[in-house]
Amino acid sequence: MAYSKEEILKKAEELKQALEHTEEIEFYKKAEAQINANQKVQAKIAEIKLLQKQSVNLEHYGKYEAMKQSEAKIEELRSEIDNLPVVREFRRAQSDANDLLQSITDSILVQLKQDFED
Repeated sequence: MAYSKEEILKKAEELKQALEHTEEIEFYKKAEAQINANQKVQAKIAEIKLLQKQSVNLEHYGKYEAMKQSEAKIEELRSEIDNLPVVREFRRAQSDANDLLQSITDSILVQLKQDFED
């Protein structure tokens, strides 16, 4: 049975809508909202962005020692962010959502491969 591009796109939209209501995706969206609403995380992200700009400027002016200190502070902030419970929860949710999407993609590829071999 042949499908038109429009029919395939319609099925893809239906799949997207179904995925949005899976436990994994709903949990991911909630975790993402918590990250975005968390002032501590947002303040650290803003500080990282500022330090990144500072590092670029320091490098441009050849102030490599100061640049290294700035980059060390960036890594320290990233580590602090990564160790926050809300961020760990987000990363777990992100991993679960990615695993779900990858398993669906793999399933489609296996089915296509079988169909092509038949």
